[in-house]
This record gives sequence, C-alpha cells and structure tokens, in this order.
Amino acid sequence: MNTDEKKIAELLSRGVDEAIDKADLEKKLKSGEQLRVKLGIDPTSPNLHLGRAIPIFKLRDFQELGHKIVLIIGDFTGLVGDTSDKASERPMLDEETVKQNMQTYSQQAGKIIDLEKCEIRYNSEWLKDLDYREISRQADMFSVNDFISRENIAKRLGEGKRVSLREVLYPLMQGYDSVAIKADVELGGTDQRFNLLSGRDMQRNYDQDPQNIITNPLISGLDGRKMSSSWGNTINLTDTSRDMFGKVMSLKDELIIDYFKLATRVDLEIIHDYQNAIESEANPRDYKIKLAHEVVKQFSDEQTADSEEKYFIETFSKGATPTDIREFKPGNYNIISVLVESELVASRSDARRVIEQGGVKINEEVVTDILAEIKSGSTLQKGKINFLKIE
Repeated sequence: MNTDEKKIAELLSRGVDEAIDKADLEKKLKSGEQLRVKLGIDPTSPNLHLGRAIPIFKLRDFQELGHKIVLIIGDFTGLVGDTSDKASERPMLDEETVKQNMQTYSQQAGKIIDLEKCEIRYNSEWLKDLDYREISRQADMFSVNDFISRENIAKRLGEGKRVSLREVLYPLMQGYDSVAIKADVELGGTDQRFNLLSGRDMQRNYDQDPQNIITNPLISGLDGRKMSSSWGNTINLTDTSRDMFGKVMSLKDELIIDYFKLATRVDLEIIHDYQNAIESEANPRDYKIKLAHEVVKQFSDEQTADSEEKYFIETFSKGATPTDIREFKPGNYNIISVLVESELVASRSDARRVIEQGGVKINEEVVTDILAEIKSGSTLQKGKINFLKIE
C-alpha cells in the first residue's frame, strides 16, 4: 500500500464534500491496510457522463494507492430506481432497458480506472434471491420517519406528490450491497448521503464494521443545472472528441475551476494558478480551452486533443468554414433520422431536444421543425462545431 501522507491528504480533500468517519479512514489509509472501496452505478441511461465520472476518478485515486476497488453495476437496483435526486417518482425500468443500458458501462468506466485490477459486480447476484423474511429484517432497521424526513421526500409530501413504498426499499438495497461485498469505504454524490449511511447501519446489523463514506459535490451541466441524463445537459464519456471539446467550451466561465478539480486530475497547484489568473482578469476562454484539451486528452490522447483544439480555434474562434466536413449519405433524409444515423446525437429524443433548443442548422438556417427533410448537397450543423455534408 502507498501510505504517502500528501497523497492521502489529497484523496481525502479533492472533490470531497464530506468524509464519514474521516479520522478513522485516515488512520486506516496510513496503516497500510488494503481497503475494499465501493461505488455503485445504476444503468438508468446508456451513457456515463462527467458527473458520474467524479466518484470514478476517486475510485482511481484509491486504486493508485493500492486499494481494492469494487464497481457495482446496479442491474437490480436500476429496475427499482433511486429518487434521491428527483423531484418526483422515478418510473420503474424494464429488464431489457436496463440490460441494454449497461452493455458498455464497464468499458466506459475503464477509460478512468484499471479494469484488470477492479472487481466488477452486479447486484442482482445477491438482491434477486432475498425473501420477504430477510427484507423484513432489513426494513426493521429503519423507521418511516427516517425516510420521510429526507429533504426531497419531505418536499414532495408537502406538495401532495406521490411517494411510493418502492422508494422506501431502495436505501435497503444499496445498503445491503455494502454487506454483500464487505465494503470498507463507499463513494457517492451528496444526493446519496442517506443511502450511504444506510450501508453503515446495515453492516452493523450484519456484524460487520461500518463502512467509511466519501461524498462528492454534484457538478453542473451545460445548462447550469445539475448534470443529469434525464435533462440532456451532459458531457458523456461516449461523446466524440469533437463533441466533447465543443461541449466543454460551451460551459459557463464560473464552472472552469470546479471542472478542473472534479473532472480532471490536473495538479491542484496548477489549478490554483489558473484560478488566480482568471481572478486577475485573464481571459477565461483561454483556460476553458485548456480544460477542454485536458478532458479530451484523458478520454482519448494528446494528439486527438491537439487536433480538436486546432479545429475549434480555426472553425469557431476565427469563423472559418471547416475544410474537412464529413460527407454522409443517410438512409432516411428526415432531420431526426440523419442526426441519429450520423451519431451526432445519442437517440431520437436527444435529437428532438437539440432541434427544439435551436441547436441544429441546415445551410446556416436554424431548424425547429422535427419533421424537416434534408436535401442532398445540404450542409447540416449541430451545435457550434459539428458539420455534415449530406450526399
């Protein structure tokens, strides 16, 4: 185990909103004991985004210190749905949707962590076989008041909105995940705090030492709201390098430093220098380009990042027409079909959203009609830097 005190201090502070129990965790990290560090992700959409990548980066931090990281893909909890961060009840997903969504989750996570040194588990392994007796035993550990006192649940009840009994069960399932894999540490966003603490209570009742917890801040998406697949304001790990670079460049200036700290592993002293420069009236755009370059580099490579930076500056900043527009012959000339076939968007719903927000042009004219047809020879533009020449 690597017990370097500087690295441990950064692990316990960078991108950390709260650590429970910090003193105990720090002691264990310095002791050289190998810890089992858990992160669970529900496959509620096909793509992991930068918001979900924040705790995966923290997993990597633990991994680089020599600890055993465990990535749990919630193929069972994904069916039930967690509403910790939702203003209304999340609908249940069917098994086929969950199966399709999680097909590339491990590969996407592998862009950040070393999969060969990671234990990947699916929580249907232990949750699907629980009977009512065991579930009742688990439910007896918590009171209804514990659940309804949570801020978002209390707000929904106060507004007369429905709260299903199914939602009460979710913290039990996430907590039992910690029991099943004997977690020493669990990671998650601030919106997961109740569920993470449930794991500690659950472990005590199964005669295990309670896990320590690290929560990370939630990152803002392209529209300033919390990054969320359901809102379509995400920078996805599956985005093309060009789309990823362009999306980062569309972020609000005030998010630059947070993104450097949470979504990259650029040295903190360098980030501090960037922050001082921006506060001293340097052009934030210059540092946003550095951020976009770094984000693309860590999910692709240096050469790709250099290429996308050059393309962005020549195409957008200088207002030049791209010289290497991709030619594309669609099977269907409906604008939504073209966007999906060309992989400029992830889905038909994503295509509709981009069109309705005015993010698509044909021959430099904004298109708002989702039934529009594209003629051969036209130039399609999605966003600021994605172009297609339609054959």
